[in-house]
Amino acid sequence: MSNTNKEVSVLGLGAMGVVIARLFLDQGYKVTLWNRTADKADALVARGAVLARSAAEALRASRMAVMCVYDYRAADAIFAMDGRLLAQLTTGSPKDAREAEAWAHRHGAAYLEGAIQAAPDQMGRPDTPLLVSGAQAVFAEAEPLLKVLAGGIVYLGEKASAAAAMDLATLSSIYGTMLGFLHGARIAEHEGFDVAEYGRIVAGIMPTFAGFLQHEGAVIQSGDFAITQSPMRISVEATQRILQTAQEAGINTEFPAFAAGLFQRADAAGLGGEELAALIKLLRK
Repeated sequence: MSNTNKEVSVLGLGAMGVVIARLFLDQGYKVTLWNRTADKADALVARGAVLARSAAEALRASRMAVMCVYDYRAADAIFAMDGRLLAQLTTGSPKDAREAEAWAHRHGAAYLEGAIQAAPDQMGRPDTPLLVSGAQAVFAEAEPLLKVLAGGIVYLGEKASAAAAMDLATLSSIYGTMLGFLHGARIAEHEGFDVAEYGRIVAGIMPTFAGFLQHEGAVIQSGDFAITQSPMRISVEATQRILQTAQEAGINTEFPAFAAGLFQRADAAGLGGEELAALIKLLRK
């Protein structure tokens, strides 16, 4: 992107939107802002940003616009495009993304869907992860601008919903891990362990665990569930022990009961002699 095209509009000045606007200013962009509450722009205006009187005015000011509002319901009230390129970084579902792309195309606008997988203070780094999907030509035009925000861009193809779907898929992994971690913290508390030490031990095994998950993903994609790393039956027994321990300790059993129940059903379905990833066969039904 040449210096003459270093213009961008930023719509939405929540915690993430403010950081996005600041990063563009730091890189010498002419930044036009819009936010429902105008005083949130004061510090950015003091640094040279221009505050638009309306969302439509902000969109007209630049070829490219980045939107990062609380959710798509908030975004719906903003749209007034007239042939611009919209990079939508608002958190939403695959359905939201498909509908937003259809809306943008009806109004003659190019559209990219993005999912930021970082906190505001992690933005602008070489490894900041940003999932992006949409037409490849549109992505090619917007990529230099997006790299100001995140160096770790992953382009997921032309299907607009891909970024939102992958964001939810990865969040499912994170929340599943977090629930297990918190249940483990209760086990540690009950046994009188230092929970901070428990956290350090978990952190130490995470690189190995990440490699295992990568392997299991490859197993699922291949469709070959012959045992290669971890037989399903081991997990059937392990999750039952976790549940039994929670019951004996009198601590919350919701998470282990759910996990043990799934693995028991998988074993009953004849999957116990396959690779652990074969549990997905149960989830597909």
